[in-house]
Amino acid sequence: MSSVAVLTQESFAEHRSGLVPQQIKVATLNSEEENDPPTYKDAFPPLPEKAACLESAQEPAGAWSNKIRPIKASVITQVFHVPLEERKYKDMNQFGEGEQAKICLEIMQRTGAHLELSLAKDQGLSIMVSGKLDAVMKARKDIVARLQTQASATVPIPKEHHRFVIGKNGEKLQDLELKTATKIQIPRPDDPSNQIKITGTKEGIEKARHEVLLISAEQDKRAVERLEVEKAFHPFIAGPYNRLVGEIMQETGTRINIPPPSVNRTEIVFTGEKEQLAQAVARIKKIYEEKKKKTTTIAVEVKKSQHKYVIGPKGNSLQEILERTGVSVEIPPSDSISETVILRGEPEKLGQALTEVYAKANSFTVSSVSAPSWLHRFIIGKKGQNLAKITQQMPKVGKCFQFGILRLPDMVLFLPIVVWML
Repeated sequence: MSSVAVLTQESFAEHRSGLVPQQIKVATLNSEEENDPPTYKDAFPPLPEKAACLESAQEPAGAWSNKIRPIKASVITQVFHVPLEERKYKDMNQFGEGEQAKICLEIMQRTGAHLELSLAKDQGLSIMVSGKLDAVMKARKDIVARLQTQASATVPIPKEHHRFVIGKNGEKLQDLELKTATKIQIPRPDDPSNQIKITGTKEGIEKARHEVLLISAEQDKRAVERLEVEKAFHPFIAGPYNRLVGEIMQETGTRINIPPPSVNRTEIVFTGEKEQLAQAVARIKKIYEEKKKKTTTIAVEVKKSQHKYVIGPKGNSLQEILERTGVSVEIPPSDSISETVILRGEPEKLGQALTEVYAKANSFTVSSVSAPSWLHRFIIGKKGQNLAKITQQMPKVGKCFQFGILRLPDMVLFLPIVVWML
């Protein structure tokens, strides 16, 4: 991380201090009351396990001396990443103090969660959210909706299944929206459309779509079958750009739901007429068994900052490699520190795939030049004319020059000029 922006000094101090668990004191009975009528504890002795626990503590008999343990605060911390291309606010001059910071403060006030912003070298945004689970989930949903560019997709499921997606009093729908950080719009009962619209990030849409299809499959009167397939072999079954699974669905009339890469599930769900479903399952099993016999793996190290170039926009680079070589490339999750990339395929094709992985990983480089803030306006030029002239003269320079001043409560941090090179 090149810089960290803490929204307010108070919120930062409160976050660092944590919650101090309250000690709970329990009064002890006075020994002078031995001649009084039997107490509840005398009349109903504790179970052996509890008695043994009291003996081991070596406390006087008949005393409520076992102290209640302090209740730990149920505070969790999660970090969410927003890639540069998905950021709504990219103006570096306002990082930490503009509309983006204002939105974060509003989210903190509304949800009770604590937010801290960080800016990575690749200009991606990392947001650390701390608080109770419910507050963190609500804050995450707001972050995705207000700080990240949105996409949308539609999922057709039978009209009679819509009510199961909604759930009792809308609870299932609300829970699904929180878990996936998406907005799910279901047609009104008087609307004949069977299309459910999902709005959110690409990853959130994939997760929500998968869950909606599973709910529909559970309610379908047709045959439903689940097949356990190792996650690593899902790309081979789906095929490049999901063409292979699409062909199987069209030829058999069976709906096949493969979990997206972001969902940690192994089962593939089939829904359809019994005979056609059996054909689809048999074809998937055959592909799976063949790939298990023929494929092998190699592991290579690629810098974490270059993983996004191997993945490509919307995962297109991974699909290109799979289409050209028949090799699946597995990238560690964005929240993992691992730099190990795994290639899986037939031995004679791994070399070509490895060459393509390195080519894509090194297709972009980043260079930075430090400059004091008073020079920034001269570099930009009137209405950005100087930057426009430089990028026109050097067409292989991608993106743009990005720089600015990050103002924190007790310091001013000068961000370097960053140039993205093709």
